Amino acid sequence: MKAGATPQQSEPADLYARQSENLSLLPHDKNNPEANATAAVQAKFVTPRDPVIETANGGRLPAVPLAEAQKLNLFKDEAELQGSRGGEHAIRRTTLDLAAEQETDQGAAMDDSMSGQSTRAEAPLRSAIPPTKTHPLFPQLPMYGPPTVLRTLQTFAFQITSAFLSLAFLGTIVLGSIFTSIPILFGHIYLRLTLRNPHARRPFHEEEKKRKRAREESARAWERQRRRNSRPAKQEPDHEKTTRDSNEYEPMEGGKDPLVCDVSYYARRVGLDVEEYNVQTEDGFVIGLWHLYNPKDYTPTSSSHRNQDEPISFPETYLDDGQATPSQQYPPGERKYPVLLVHGLLQSAGAYCTNDDDSLAFYLAKSGYDVWLGNNRCGFRPRHQMLTYNDPRMWNWNIRQMGVMDLPALISCVLSETGFPKLGLICHSQGTTETFVALAKEQRPEVGNKISVFCALAPAVYAGPLIGKMYFKFMRIISPGMFRLVFGIHAFIPFMMTMHRWLPASLYGALGYRVFSFLFNWSDTRWERDLRDRMFQFAPVYVSAESMRWWLGRECFASQKCILATREEGTREEEEDEGQDVVMEEFLDKDRLPQTEQLGHGGEGKRWRGRNAWYDEQVPPFALWVAGNDELVDGRRLLRRFARGREPHVRVVHSKVIEEYEHLDVIWAMDMIEKVGREVKEVIWRTAPVEARKLCRVPKGC
Repeated sequence: MKAGATPQQSEPADLYARQSENLSLLPHDKNNPEANATAAVQAKFVTPRDPVIETANGGRLPAVPLAEAQKLNLFKDEAELQGSRGGEHAIRRTTLDLAAEQETDQGAAMDDSMSGQSTRAEAPLRSAIPPTKTHPLFPQLPMYGPPTVLRTLQTFAFQITSAFLSLAFLGTIVLGSIFTSIPILFGHIYLRLTLRNPHARRPFHEEEKKRKRAREESARAWERQRRRNSRPAKQEPDHEKTTRDSNEYEPMEGGKDPLVCDVSYYARRVGLDVEEYNVQTEDGFVIGLWHLYNPKDYTPTSSSHRNQDEPISFPETYLDDGQATPSQQYPPGERKYPVLLVHGLLQSAGAYCTNDDDSLAFYLAKSGYDVWLGNNRCGFRPRHQMLTYNDPRMWNWNIRQMGVMDLPALISCVLSETGFPKLGLICHSQGTTETFVALAKEQRPEVGNKISVFCALAPAVYAGPLIGKMYFKFMRIISPGMFRLVFGIHAFIPFMMTMHRWLPASLYGALGYRVFSFLFNWSDTRWERDLRDRMFQFAPVYVSAESMRWWLGRECFASQKCILATREEGTREEEEDEGQDVVMEEFLDKDRLPQTEQLGHGGEGKRWRGRNAWYDEQVPPFALWVAGNDELVDGRRLLRRFARGREPHVRVVHSKVIEEYEHLDVIWAMDMIEKVGREVKEVIWRTAPVEARKLCRVPKGC
């Protein structure tokens, strides 16, 4: 103890030092500069329930339980109030001095009114303690400290057990998919032996043959052009040059599809290209954001500009007067309205780019939108500002972190680059889930102020009947501890990614389809069969075992059957709605309609029906496309919730049930552009802010 320091004075410093070590990147070691630089200094709350640990060097560590973050702030506050900043039992002075320098300039990630956290530098940290109540659908994540010997051994043990057990689980699924494919195989063989085409019964068989011939002709033309370009240069006829120059989107790749996991390659095949941004989330993850552009009217920004050194919070001001940001290259009236697309579970944003010109991303880009493709954390390349692959903290996240961290980071980057106050958001499956979660009034509702319309494709809010399948039941009945023993505390079955690297692309694509078809009970009936292997080059990706536990474990989605309400709440609302239907039937039997108050649609009735609403007045307009033959999620139940006034603040500007569609058909069906794409294009333009529409070119067909 330092001379002159009393035990009462040193106790807060001791507590702070111990708590700091529990939350630091590395164990404290006064002889290790890296340990001192990465020591935990304080917790900042991105939302009232999402603390991020700030380190002495300005880094950010994720996924800390609320109670632990609160203790760190409380002990720090008490230590400073008692003047023990420099005691021997506190963190070394250099560490605290570094923290003090950063603390004065860093504000809360949310408004004071939202987070309860003061942005005044002189305010005590204990005033930032958030409410301790957690949503039953989002229990606290486990606590993982710095890599001590014991923790390293425990982590290694989980890696060993999960390597064998999860591989056995995957093997069972693969064998199941192969076994269920045998009848299909014999059926095809029988049709071939009887001189019939097994594919003739497919609904788009003739269109598939037509597109195949067009691709083959295009490949031959590309090869001829390539051979012609390899010869000595000749004077090009003026008419050929004029024709080529007048082509707005000139392909830069062609020939036979090599089946590569590269969005930019498939973009270049249709005359577009891609630049990648590395976006930092507020909890330190680095995620990929792909920007589609036409090389004829846009010059990519520098790589240094696209690599963020720190998170971008929502810009305070926007250039509504039409003055272009540094990265903007279009004059007023010719700018393009920004659209962000977010992918589904186990996929990447490449899922929107697999169908050539009939891909949703390419279609919107060629219609005149500024298209951005957002990926969630880890994806194909797990990256974090401080953590490494083998650190369990790298994988300690679930759908909440995707919603309150990843989605705002992607939106902030797009708005910062384009200078618009809002954007159009398009999500599929899990992408819709993270958005519905983020917009909830208990999560991060201010995100809704940045979205002009939320287009949800196959919205994943309520579970479908598929959740009752045997292998999903297995994951639901085992305890959280057993789940972690089987699937680990790192990536979920990472052997899938190893197979992606090792297997030939065509074999991997075929196997990927069979496995996912077996798991999720969908088919390729409405997809272009010759492009199916390409579709599965962008799936699966790295996801955390913790996120899969949220989807399929015993505590959350699989048990509650909903992302924002418990099973009891859902059952109670369904019973109330059924009672309303009975009232309606009684009145219809008497050939008259009830008053709105009698159905709960009047003033008091509407407030009563919306008493458990998930969203507040900040929610953006919704547009929903529901797959009518989707067994994975129940989109119709979500539509009923909106139609029955359960969400008084939600304005549904478009809704559609496509009866014959399955879960992935909303992005991969051959007629997706006609049944989904054109409507998405029109809805985004119709709901765009008036001032933004004055600055932008009108999309084709709007």
